Amino acid sequence: MNADISSGARALQLGRLGFGGAGIGNLYRAVPDSQASAVVEAAWDAGIRYFDTAPHYGLGLSERRLGSVLKDKPRQEFALSTKVGRLLEPKQGVLMGGTDQKAEQAPGAPRDSEGFDVPAASRRVWDFSERGIRQSIEESLERLGLDYVDIAYLHDADVHDLAGGIRDGLPALEKLRAEGLVRAIGVGLNSAEAALDCVEAADLDLVMLAGRYTLLEQPEVPLLQRCVEKGTGVVNVGAYNSGLLARHNVPDDAHYNYGQAPHAQLERARQLAAICGSFAVELPTAALQFGLRHAAVVNVTVGATAPEQISDNAARMAEEVPEALWAELSRLGLIPS
Repeated sequence: MNADISSGARALQLGRLGFGGAGIGNLYRAVPDSQASAVVEAAWDAGIRYFDTAPHYGLGLSERRLGSVLKDKPRQEFALSTKVGRLLEPKQGVLMGGTDQKAEQAPGAPRDSEGFDVPAASRRVWDFSERGIRQSIEESLERLGLDYVDIAYLHDADVHDLAGGIRDGLPALEKLRAEGLVRAIGVGLNSAEAALDCVEAADLDLVMLAGRYTLLEQPEVPLLQRCVEKGTGVVNVGAYNSGLLARHNVPDDAHYNYGQAPHAQLERARQLAAICGSFAVELPTAALQFGLRHAAVVNVTVGATAPEQISDNAARMAEEVPEALWAELSRLGLIPS
């Protein structure tokens, strides 16, 4: 699979495997600064050269942590994406300190309510306007400590205001690309239908699609074929379906779509694991590599909160998976022909 994307006369090299920065933004649980740095260093050492983050991830914590490591790397050797659409507005009376966000807060001051274990020192303010998008990029660069980002994605328009994102946000991103402020533009969404609307409305380089094309389930996704036709690359995220496919021996308490996996999905994952095992392939390896099998997909990006997770993912992506496994899964109707 060719993992190049072009914007004008230039191309970005994303590689097969990318690093997603939500985990080092304290998604669900706190991660120490030292561990977060070690994870990013492990990604670099594993040969990963595409890094994704967002202001949303830990109210800027992910961007600060990622930038603290990448600022010491040769800038021309990696591609970095962040997202626009949410501005971070500081709250009065909540003091922040350190990269770690160890806050000096009044007793009982709140924590973030959107899944990140950080103090609620800022509020997220939706803004798809050109002014808001430019401000978002500037503030991201300040948190990152870098001179530019390569890719800007309009973030989560499908859960806020898709029509406004298409009307205001996408033309603003096209303008930033034309000015050379970013090399590539795209959308980061959970809905394949909403992403298709965006692809039809604008000249996008990339779509970051979360959890809609995985080994576990491949609904009819017209988006993917349309991306092939328009030359829009797909960065596939959520390859493990929130953890359900992350272990070969699927536990009863496995998560799916950020909640407890239903019985039917547990059984399907175990069926997949058994078939993979008969070809001496572990379920997570097949899950990771399946994400690249569609012609539209240029990269699979996964998150991590420990260095060993990085090395494990890199090894799985490099492993040889026999074509006979894919043929068998197709014969059984578990993946498309």
